[in-house]
Amino acid sequence: MSKPASEPPAADPRIPAHEAATAKQAERTGQSEQQAQPEPPAPAAPPVPTAPANPWAAPLPSQAPPQPPPPPLPAGGWASVPPAAQSGLQPGFPYPRPAPVTNGFAVAALVTGLVVVAPVALVFGIIALVQINRRKERGFGMAVTGLVLGVVGTVLLSLAVAGSTFELPGGGRFDQSTKAPAGSVPWAALKSGDCYNTPENGSRADPEGGDETLYWVRRVPCSAAHHGEVAGTARIPASDGPSYPGEATVRLQAADLCRTVLDDYALDQWAIPDGMDDVYLYPTRGNWRSGDRYVTCAFEDRDGEHLGTVRTDRGSLNPAQLAYLEAVRGFNDAYAEQPSKGFADASSEYRTWARRMSTASHAEATALNKASAAWPAEVKPAVRKLAAAQEAAATAWDAAASGDDLEGDVRRARALVTKSVPLSIEIRRGLGLSTGEQVPDLQV
Repeated sequence: MSKPASEPPAADPRIPAHEAATAKQAERTGQSEQQAQPEPPAPAAPPVPTAPANPWAAPLPSQAPPQPPPPPLPAGGWASVPPAAQSGLQPGFPYPRPAPVTNGFAVAALVTGLVVVAPVALVFGIIALVQINRRKERGFGMAVTGLVLGVVGTVLLSLAVAGSTFELPGGGRFDQSTKAPAGSVPWAALKSGDCYNTPENGSRADPEGGDETLYWVRRVPCSAAHHGEVAGTARIPASDGPSYPGEATVRLQAADLCRTVLDDYALDQWAIPDGMDDVYLYPTRGNWRSGDRYVTCAFEDRDGEHLGTVRTDRGSLNPAQLAYLEAVRGFNDAYAEQPSKGFADASSEYRTWARRMSTASHAEATALNKASAAWPAEVKPAVRKLAAAQEAAATAWDAAASGDDLEGDVRRARALVTKSVPLSIEIRRGLGLSTGEQVPDLQV
């Protein structure tokens, strides 16, 4: 049996002090290398008597013969604790990682997304995802939520800004940026045949004298007092391409498209009350980007209200009424486009207009004299007289187009047109069309 650890063996007097310390240290560190049945140490040599020496002097080499290894520690003894264990670290293992923290930008993205600050939430979400991936931080779910809210909010904001405005020439825009008054609808909700009023706070004048901004309208029956009536819509041709052609170009296109829509809706121009003008809405650049290509055409009187409808389309007319309106339509259109300048400043424009008037007068006389027209018996005499008057007017317009007295010839041709007005009223009354007398009565 090994000697108990509490009774260490006595030091061998032959072993120098420093070698004894070395042996003791080797004894402590060699515990892990002990064997189950160690071989017994070799017998020590008999002591050699020596003379007394200085105990502090280093021994000579001859006095320090090789010594056998120390005996192994007894089985079941306590091993020494390595120095690293005192600090809480285990040799051969890395330092423990600190607990992950939540990324600050992820929190900010979630908060700004919830309070509908969409662009900021979008930016914070992107930054947070980049930092979380690099730093191995927490907050991935918050960053993704904030990013999604930011994307959705930004898209909705872009659509609201892009589709917020339409414009009306001559003092009118359409904008849904304000709160709708009770019972109001956006202009785009009106269809052909709808009559409308502009509610209080539904429009705003431009302080710089530009187009009026129209926010909302209130749909009303045409039998009630109203400011306007929608004739229809028209689509701008797709040949213009995806890019916005410019406000001036779109304005001209809208005017040309609405001319046909308005004329087809109100074939009888005499049925349009005084004060009601042609108006139209056309898309702005923002609407164009969102896919809007339609113009809306209407008759409107911003200063007064009217009763009844101005609709006199082909579906609401009988054959005789339609035949008469088709016969006089070209002449009325040409007469409405006379030059606005004086004769001295626009002589060539007046001669061109006179030639067009001559052509229109001949065409009207030919249409009125058609045998296929089923004129009622009570209007046939007046129809023949009007056709003859138009032939005479055509001669006067020819003289104005090529004669030496431009101003005088134009005035004589206009006088002939004025003389034919009573014949037109007589025919209209017989056909049941507007004669002009009831037009002022439509205004309230």
